[in-house]
Amino acid sequence: MHRIAHLFDSIEEFTASQEFLTFTLGEEEYGVDMQLVRELRNYGQITETTNGPDCVKGTMNLRGKQIPIMDLRLKLKHVDAICTACTVVIILSLHGRHIGLVADSVSDVISLKPQQIKNTHFAGSKLNGIYTCGLGRVENRLFILVDMHYLLAEAHHERSEEVAA
Repeated sequence: MHRIAHLFDSIEEFTASQEFLTFTLGEEEYGVDMQLVRELRNYGQITETTNGPDCVKGTMNLRGKQIPIMDLRLKLKHVDAICTACTVVIILSLHGRHIGLVADSVSDVISLKPQQIKNTHFAGSKLNGIYTCGLGRVENRLFILVDMHYLLAEAHHERSEEVAA
């Protein structure tokens, strides 16, 4: 349960519910801590970059600041990373830095109590278990909860290595 516990700031919060923004990548549904979400944007004008990992599509102008855009579908090895009218960019703020994540669509905001979150590995998922912090369940829906702290730290590390090379 240690991977789940970091989602909550205190024991009191751990017994209360936590909100997650749910989104789709291919046929799977994912969730990200709503406290990290700053806004949702239509997939639009992205300035492509040539150096960096394939999953980093480029940058987007967000009120005068260029923020990196990572295509989660490519990062997580989803084959069909095609942009449609539903494709969305989820703008997150983490440790004072902004990043945009491309997803196929956004579903809704759900509230999960700790007992609705299972700490498990996802053998059938395209998401590597190291990027997850749990599996949420609401009625008959399952959500893979993404550990954005780890995912983005790794992406930053990969980008630094490629720039240095």
